[in-house]
Amino acid sequence: MRILLVSDIENEYIWDHFDPARFSNIDLVISCGDLKRDYLSFIATMIQAPVFFVHGNHDTDYLKEPPGGCDSIEDKLVVYRGLRIVGLGGCKQYNRHPKYSVPPLQYTEKQMEKRIRKLNGKIAKHKGFDILVTHAPAFGVGDSRDLCHTGFEAFLPLLEKYKPKYMLHGHMHLNYGRAPRIITHGETQVVDAYNYYILEIPSDNLSR
Repeated sequence: MRILLVSDIENEYIWDHFDPARFSNIDLVISCGDLKRDYLSFIATMIQAPVFFVHGNHDTDYLKEPPGGCDSIEDKLVVYRGLRIVGLGGCKQYNRHPKYSVPPLQYTEKQMEKRIRKLNGKIAKHKGFDILVTHAPAFGVGDSRDLCHTGFEAFLPLLEKYKPKYMLHGHMHLNYGRAPRIITHGETQVVDAYNYYILEIPSDNLSR
């Protein structure tokens, strides 16, 4: 399976100079957040594959009008062609909001833990999952030490208990040139989806 990952920046090559031949064999598109609605809608129109997304911390406009032709996997476990995919968007709380104790799409550790607890039943029912899709990284796995870009500690038990094949995240902009695209954490390949990246998943990694 070939999955197109997108996050954080609208790629000119895709948006302004789209080449159908290059993306003709894409099976699935996954957005890890912080992209313009129109960009995701364009991808959904031009690429003949489902487009799944989670929210980035700057995607508050999605709350009123989500990207057309795309499916939110926020706080869900979805199965696509044998892949069990969990979505948990947003980032760590890093500022305040006049109307909210925590701004939309920013979460404390306790709030993220609560979101995960609500998914535990579905994860158990499906006997785990194969891909964790997030906006923010996990703590200590390709994150940074500034408050905005510190990863969630709540993600670590998910990786350690269920050992998904992949974790896909955005937010880090490849750690501004200091981090590799892919980091191995235990049995999980952690992929920074910044800009765009085509992930090839071998058939033997698909759930039966």
